[in-house]
Amino acid sequence: PAEYIPAFEEALREMVSNFDPSYAKQGTANKFKIGVTGSFGSHHVSPRGLSSTFLNNIVYVEGIVTKCTLVRPKVMKSAHWCPTTKKFTFKEYRDHTSLAGAMTGSAYPQKDSEGHNLETEFGMSEYMDHQIITIQEMPEKAPPGQLPRSVEVLLEADLVDTAKPGDRLQVAGIHRALPSKANQSGMFRTIVIGNNVVQLTKYTGSTDFTAEDLSNMKRIAKRDDCVDLLAHSLAPSIFGHEHEKMALLLMLLGGAERNLANGTHLRGDINILMLGDPGTAKSQLLRAVMRTAPLAISTTGRGSSGVGLTAAVTVDTETGARRLEAGAMVLADRGVCCVDEFDKMLDADRVAIHEVMEQQTVTISKAGIHASLNARCAVVAAANPVFGSYDPSLPPMQNIAMPDSLLSRFDLLFIILDKKDAESDRRISSHVLRQHCSRHAPPPADLPG
Repeated sequence: PAEYIPAFEEALREMVSNFDPSYAKQGTANKFKIGVTGSFGSHHVSPRGLSSTFLNNIVYVEGIVTKCTLVRPKVMKSAHWCPTTKKFTFKEYRDHTSLAGAMTGSAYPQKDSEGHNLETEFGMSEYMDHQIITIQEMPEKAPPGQLPRSVEVLLEADLVDTAKPGDRLQVAGIHRALPSKANQSGMFRTIVIGNNVVQLTKYTGSTDFTAEDLSNMKRIAKRDDCVDLLAHSLAPSIFGHEHEKMALLLMLLGGAERNLANGTHLRGDINILMLGDPGTAKSQLLRAVMRTAPLAISTTGRGSSGVGLTAAVTVDTETGARRLEAGAMVLADRGVCCVDEFDKMLDADRVAIHEVMEQQTVTISKAGIHASLNARCAVVAAANPVFGSYDPSLPPMQNIAMPDSLLSRFDLLFIILDKKDAESDRRISSHVLRQHCSRHAPPPADLPG
């Protein structure tokens, strides 16, 4: 690619100069670029699949943006004025990522070939924007139990600012190893030099439905008990809880959001809180949602902080610049965010969720960075009552012990009780035994009325 892409760009510049010579002579910083698109075959990989075999080849990487650096100018050509000889001298600069030739030094010339002092004319120098983003493999495609891999992508010129944290991208570019002077071990940092960026704004789930799947869908859609059947099919191993399953099904299918003509945004995502005694399958219902939803991010109350849920400002280890890092709710944009052990969260961390659940944005004003990120996700939370188990002698508000401002953001609140009743216990135990006796899925038991 390093040989062919400059040749393509040169041919494009010649073609443009035939049509409009004045436009083609606007300087080296406005060079005409070509973007690569199409089918990449085995070179269509996730960050986990980027191995040494792809070095110096074109790759097509897809993933989710987790970090963005600030956009900085990079000098491409400097102009220097010599007061003694009254002449200009120009110098071009290339770094490790350049395709046009060998790398040049980054120092400005102080004297010309005859020893006269030079003054840098910054107005006549030419610059190019550049930015580094980090792409992480999509959470639903990462192997379970392994940390998601990420890769850095260098964007230049018109490609900068095409993505923000939380966006899903497909990036075509050249996979390249960068040498470093301080490195003596022979291990190099690799990046992808971006050539074309495609946003994945469409639905993130699988669209590979077979003809049999489509016929089954149409057949089920004609049934009168379609919604009840789907609700019973969600987590079939859990007995009862038909109202909770119905609510989770409707949340997965999603409401319709409204953007009114006067600028009002009405959210379409349904937020659900399940609160109840230990051992009533709340976490199992969350797991069922995680397996069913095409995009679901799971967090726990004690294991996540407020900035881990929303967004954090971190310091780049290489440049020292501050950059934005997306949290769990920003990564779950257009998906579902499951929060288990919701009652164990600290109050300071729980406040961070307020804005996400109603406005569906994350606004940050830290360290000189002011940003608003989209976090259009449905929140499903599971919590225990304040005393560990539900106390029927107290009113519900004293059992829940959460602020009203947070409860008002949940559209559905389920209180799940572990009733000590011999008949219901017998039904549950027979359901569990029938599951273990049969190799196939058991028929649905008679649900308690």
